[in-house]
This record gives sequence, C-alpha cells and structure tokens, in this order.
Amino acid sequence: MKDKVAYTGKDYLNKVLSGTASGIVIGLIANAILGSVFKALIPYGSIFVLLASVVMIMQFITPVIIGVLVGLQFKLNGMESVVVGAAAFLGSGAYKVTETGVQLVGIGDLINVMLISAIAVFVTRLLQGKLGSLTLILMPIIVSVGVGTLGLIILPYVGIITSTIGSVINSFTSLQPLLMTILIAIAFSIIIISPISTVAIGIAIGVTGLGAGAAAVGITACTAILVIGSLRINKTGTTLAILLGAMKMMIPNLIKHPKIVIPVVINAFFSGIGVYMLTIQGTPQSAGFGIVGLVGPIQSFNMGASLISVLLAYFVIPFVGGFIIDFVCTKVLHLYEHDIFEFIPASN
Repeated sequence: MKDKVAYTGKDYLNKVLSGTASGIVIGLIANAILGSVFKALIPYGSIFVLLASVVMIMQFITPVIIGVLVGLQFKLNGMESVVVGAAAFLGSGAYKVTETGVQLVGIGDLINVMLISAIAVFVTRLLQGKLGSLTLILMPIIVSVGVGTLGLIILPYVGIITSTIGSVINSFTSLQPLLMTILIAIAFSIIIISPISTVAIGIAIGVTGLGAGAAAVGITACTAILVIGSLRINKTGTTLAILLGAMKMMIPNLIKHPKIVIPVVINAFFSGIGVYMLTIQGTPQSAGFGIVGLVGPIQSFNMGASLISVLLAYFVIPFVGGFIIDFVCTKVLHLYEHDIFEFIPASN
C-alpha cells in the first residue's frame, strides 16, 4: 500500500480548483474556437455538420475531464482517477433521464462537479489498500455510483446558489437603464471567472435587450483584463486560450488573489456605460458568451447595432480601457503585480 499524504482543507481546495481550471479549458476550448467556424461552413459540405457536432458534444464530457484531472492532482492512479471522473459526471447534472433514454443537456453545475470530485477523491483515498483483489469491482461501485448518486441528491440544493445569483441579477433589469447595464456588466464580469456558468445564468433569468448586451460586454471586459495581465507573465498559448474563451481557467487565481476583481470590475463599469451609450443588445442565448465565437458581437449586430458600435463596445472600449486600467492599477496605484494572473496548471 502506498504511503498516504495528509492533505489539509486548503490543499483540497487548491487541487480541486487547479484540476477544474484545466478541465474546463480541455472540455470547452475546441467548441469555443471551432464551433462557429464549422457551423458557418455547413453549407459547403456534410463533413462540417459532423465536425460541428463533435466539438459541441465534447463539452458534455467536461465533468469527466475535471474529475480525472482532480484525481491526478492527488496522485491517484489511472483507474482511481477515472473512477473519480465517472462520479463527477454522474453527479454533475450534465444529463437528464427521459422516457426515451438519456439526454445530454450541458456541462452540468460546476460547483457540484467540484464538490463531488473532492468527495470522490476523499472516499477513494479512504479505500486505498482496503479492497484487495476486489478493488477493480468495488471501487467503481462505491465511488462512481455511490458518490455520483450523492451528487444527484445534493444537486438541487447546490443549484440554489446559481438560481439565487440569477434572481439578484434579474432584479437589476428593473433599474434605470444606465445603472442596469453597469451592474449587469460587473456581475457577469465576475461570474465568468467563478464556477458559476454565465450561459446558464443568462438563459435562466431570460436577460435580453440591453441587459443581455451588458452581460456579453461585461464578460468581454473581464477577458480583456485577463488577456492583458496574462501577456505579462504567461506563455502565449495560455493567453490565447483565455482570449478564445477559457476565462474559467483563472478560477484558482480568483480564489488565491481576490484583488484580481479590482481591474475587472473597473473595466466592466466603463464597458457597461459603453453598452448604454451605443445601444448594444443581445438575447438570453448570447448573454453568457462575450466575444467567444463572436456570438455576442454578431447577435448585437443582428439586433440593429452598427458595425462601428459593435467594434467600439466589444473591442475598443474593453481592450483599450483594459490597458489603461492595468497601467494605472500596477504602475500608478501599485494595487497588484502581474503575478496574480499567472496560470496555476493542474500539474502543480
């Protein structure tokens, strides 16, 4: 039996966050980069229908990927890590059982995925060396099925967190338009680097019009700050991944360096004003994407915004403003150093 390392609560949090951050990138980046491209090319060949389907479906296994990477963080072997991955998927809410079978519905509740991954790791480590020759049989039953079922039981209660946040944001829509766009932009700029899904929030609360435009631009404001900060300290691939939609890979940074929200919120504030001034609109389906796949900009253009307005709202204001805000915060006010943007890989 291998010697066991004692992990503290902080160790569990950091390792789960690291595994989750990398898992989100692996699971979502293919569709973020290629999804819109393949869909646009569908008229030119049936192969693009297949490719668009594959990159979209890859998103649904994100909970499995997260669970496996979390297991590897704790030095579990291959079989044990896969068992954790299975538990994470089973308890994720990424599927629903219907009378006709099982239907995939998304990537699940990331908070629940993280929680179940941590519990599955704990149970797996507890069972190490105790099941003997029956390990291959009993480990999947106890951990995957047992902990996965626990995940489904607690899923509705964990989901209350998401619904509560959604209700608070939805209340912003009753405010004066300028204040509404600022508050929604700020809210979504923070949520995008949390375990909460901006896409799920946008659809759940039915945010539309200026509110949806503010949500998408708020996400873009966060993207701009992360890209600018990442340029100073991370490899090009990491920065490119963030730009293309992998903002949630910075979840561990939010936990470790909460001050990362300072430039994000400031940039979202001014970007939200831009939404109001330029009348940038959107739909519940586009609200949670930002510039990923150009979903937000294209939807705003289709809803009547001029090309110049779209470029100003989604690219000029967030990115030019982001550079200015980053300079003021680091060189003038000395609020933070760029090490707060250093990516924390799953191998740490």
